[in-house]
Amino acid sequence: MRFVLCCSLLLLVAGCGSPSLLITPVSNTSDLKQISVVPGDRSAKIAIIEVEGMLLDERSGGLLLPSENPLSMFIQELDAAACDDSVKAVVLRVNSPGGSVTTSDTMYDALLRFRAKTHKPVIAAAQELDASGAYYVSCGADKIVANPTSIVGSIGVIFETFDLEGTLDKLGAKSEAIKSAPLKDMASPFRHLTPEAREIMQGMVDEYYARFKNVVMTNRGIKDSATFSLVTDGRVFSGQRAVELGLADQVGRLNDAIDLAAKMGGAPGGEVIMYKRPYGYSGSIYATTSTPEPMSRDLTLKLPMSSWLPDGFYYMWQP
Repeated sequence: MRFVLCCSLLLLVAGCGSPSLLITPVSNTSDLKQISVVPGDRSAKIAIIEVEGMLLDERSGGLLLPSENPLSMFIQELDAAACDDSVKAVVLRVNSPGGSVTTSDTMYDALLRFRAKTHKPVIAAAQELDASGAYYVSCGADKIVANPTSIVGSIGVIFETFDLEGTLDKLGAKSEAIKSAPLKDMASPFRHLTPEAREIMQGMVDEYYARFKNVVMTNRGIKDSATFSLVTDGRVFSGQRAVELGLADQVGRLNDAIDLAAKMGGAPGGEVIMYKRPYGYSGSIYATTSTPEPMSRDLTLKLPMSSWLPDGFYYMWQP
């Protein structure tokens, strides 16, 4: 067995033959299971919902190690909390650099709809990182609680592309696009960005930026124009400084956010719950809920995947 495995790996490295992978289905379910992370009154619950990692409307991790679709999971958890009368308030456990413009905006809108429909208070609890698109989502909460050392802010939009035309020239290579109109391949990495294309892309960035600033202005109530300009120029702040500038409401830990949610939801001593797929680890209020446990003993190969993000506009912090 060891000899066969070594030979297969050598052939894969050498590029010989056509290597294949045996995929064994793993049983799973799309249902969410409600778990208790802090015991308490089961008739008055506080639900913790994650806003973590890159916020994209797609699954990541490749074929063999797929992860949750963050948008889909978020909507499903909100729906579960909305349909459960015993859930009196929600805490968003936020630890994310942001994500795509559309996903961030969709999650924000879903949060507003949840609050309008259920009248259940929502507290955003900033952990390590509550930046850009994640902060956009947090603005949909009733209150924002930040750790003193959290990274908060990065209000802005980014669109990145590459210009490889000069590199291709040095290699004697050339890209040819058969297109229906001059701007069909706008911002292609294989040609220089024309002034007209740059103006169009900048216009879209400005539009999404104005939308972000309006979300902050509507929900955070920062009246001083100088302060508003400061907090929306793309920089990040510590959680302590974010509170001083009005980007967050109070300094506190996750437990403080849970206590505030319980107070606002009229659920003192309530049970704290999370939603998870079956077989995920759920040891505490800080435990992840998105890693299913395989029900197979087959060998899993983690193949190298591209680190590039899908093309598009992002509310995302990129230090």
